[in-house]
Amino acid sequence: MTITYDLNTIRPYINWIYFYHAWQVSDSAEQQRLRQEAECLLQQYDGHYRCHALFTIDDAYSDGDDIVVSTIRLPMLRQQHGDCLCLADYIGRQSAAVDNRIGVFATTVDMGMETDFDSDPYKKMMMQLLADRLAEATAERMHQEVRKHYWGYAPDEELSMAELHTELFQGIRPAVGYPSLPDTSLNFELDRLLGFSKIGIRLTESGAMRPHASVSGLMIAHPKAKYFAIGKIGADQLTDYARRRGLPIAIVRRFLGSLAP
Repeated sequence: MTITYDLNTIRPYINWIYFYHAWQVSDSAEQQRLRQEAECLLQQYDGHYRCHALFTIDDAYSDGDDIVVSTIRLPMLRQQHGDCLCLADYIGRQSAAVDNRIGVFATTVDMGMETDFDSDPYKKMMMQLLADRLAEATAERMHQEVRKHYWGYAPDEELSMAELHTELFQGIRPAVGYPSLPDTSLNFELDRLLGFSKIGIRLTESGAMRPHASVSGLMIAHPKAKYFAIGKIGADQLTDYARRRGLPIAIVRRFLGSLAP
């Protein structure tokens, strides 16, 4: 399913803390000034630029450390320290008598937010940082609608914006490239499930998304699901993961960067 949102619809979902962090501004007065300027720009360009979400909710099951969605296998990585968690742990086995489903999503903004302001370096940076925040905020809004309506596993959820930003809802939304799902090349598999081009996303050779202001990942409903960091993996897991990805170890090592041995 695809959803298009106006900027004014998504604006309340922006987590401004990360916007200030991107500017490296900690002074409250300067933060207020930046936010007022940003809000004026969002109002000015509402209707000119839009935000886009694409998602599916599909049957899934776990097979070892893989998550199988439809006919596509998504190899996951497991922590080799602490609780040794893996995202596949939150999806039941094929034979489990449970409602095994998973959400797969991507969100983005119109490319023009990143490309239309080359003649004004300050405004270009402002719009790019706003685009990043809007892509994340679109994922927040979409996930809320999925929980309450499309998937409907939390129909009575009533959370404030602060509670949404501190992730007090049931389930998790791990994004590709983030600590529990660090391999950006998995975007090629998510693209096969969703068709990113429907909302204007294209992939680079490494699986990075363009526009840069794009987010992709999974939606997991398990009530005990939590976020975690994979951290450094060993040579044994690198070899096993490369086998499950069907890729040479050298390529997978490049995708995983500093996490690989």
